[in-house]
Amino acid sequence: MAKGGDEYIKYVTEQVISYWETPKEERKQNRAIAKANREPWLTRWFGYAPMSFMLWWRGKTDRQR
Repeated sequence: MAKGGDEYIKYVTEQVISYWETPKEERKQNRAIAKANREPWLTRWFGYAPMSFMLWWRGKTDRQR
């Protein structure tokens, strides 16, 4: 277990150092890009069933008009 713990500490240390070494503006830009590429929360939490229900419901109400 000691070897695995040492590897984990080494990995975490590398991640922290790489975070510190990146400029603040670059981190902000990366965060904004990741946020823009993320799928909607409804799909992330519940899958495609709510989205398909929404599309079905919208189609149903459009046909009634």
